[in-house]
Amino acid sequence: MKAVVLRQHGTIDQLRVETGYEPKPLGPDDVLLRVGACSLNYHDVFTIRGMPGIKLELPVVVGNDLAGEIVQLGAKVEGWAIGERVLLNPVYPGRGLMGEMLDGGLAEFCRAHHSQLIRLPASVSFADAAALPVAYGTAHRMMHAIGQVKPGERVLILGASGGVGTCCVMLAKLRGCEVIACAAGEAKAERLRALGADHVIDYVAKDFMKEVWRLFGKPDRRAYEGGVDVVVNYTGGDTWVPSLRALKKGGRLLCCGATAGFDPKDDLRFVWTYELQVLGSNGWKREDLTALLDLVESGRMKPVIDRHYALDDGVVALKALEDRAFFGKIIVAPPG
Repeated sequence: MKAVVLRQHGTIDQLRVETGYEPKPLGPDDVLLRVGACSLNYHDVFTIRGMPGIKLELPVVVGNDLAGEIVQLGAKVEGWAIGERVLLNPVYPGRGLMGEMLDGGLAEFCRAHHSQLIRLPASVSFADAAALPVAYGTAHRMMHAIGQVKPGERVLILGASGGVGTCCVMLAKLRGCEVIACAAGEAKAERLRALGADHVIDYVAKDFMKEVWRLFGKPDRRAYEGGVDVVVNYTGGDTWVPSLRALKKGGRLLCCGATAGFDPKDDLRFVWTYELQVLGSNGWKREDLTALLDLVESGRMKPVIDRHYALDDGVVALKALEDRAFFGKIIVAPPG
């Protein structure tokens, strides 16, 4: 089969779409899927480069998120049938994340454990389903279970044009929040307004913290006035302290990653003076994925897909991801 195979850590340019790569043999509890669509995440870039402290068994097919059709069942698999359309929860039990600890979705076929399968409603496309798990599942858990975002709150979202960010914008609007989205450039700003963002800040042209103060007033440590109720920050780096300073007294900073640096400068004075909560969120649960599927099936949410690539162009797609030349999600799909 065709697959985008990582044989040694390094740059995306060294990857190739290989022909003749075969999925590992099925275990008794496994199924074989014909991949209908795979969506990319920046985690794929980190996997290719190599992450400190994480050792992979190479070669491995990259791609965390996928949806497809069952074409083969392991000997002990019950309750599933060949031909069923499914979304895959990307975590293989006891092994770890697809596309990292075992072969993922940038291929024509993929092996998975039957417990990862989630039935796909007929009205939900493979591409829309594949867009959900890592980015949207992470956003859903962070906004609801961890952040407990409430109707009427002001929510500032950094990195709003990516997969996690666009989902946070949509979830906050569905919740009845006032949304302030941060992105670079007017083109992305217009698309964020179309998603429902009430305010968009070009963080390249303007200081987002000062823009928050201009819109809502500078936070007052003696009163619950000024600033925003919630900041979503999965970038880290030099955005960290300004995020703290944008929060009103009693505000919450939600963090599920650190794409711009994991060891930012901090200033604890703002944490205690303004009684701030810094809440970490890691990954998703199965119920987050089923809740998202319900939103998509009902028409209340439409995953934001920037573009589609053929599997033969999988390396080109990964390069577009690395260069952040996209808005929302990138989908790669084999023909047929």
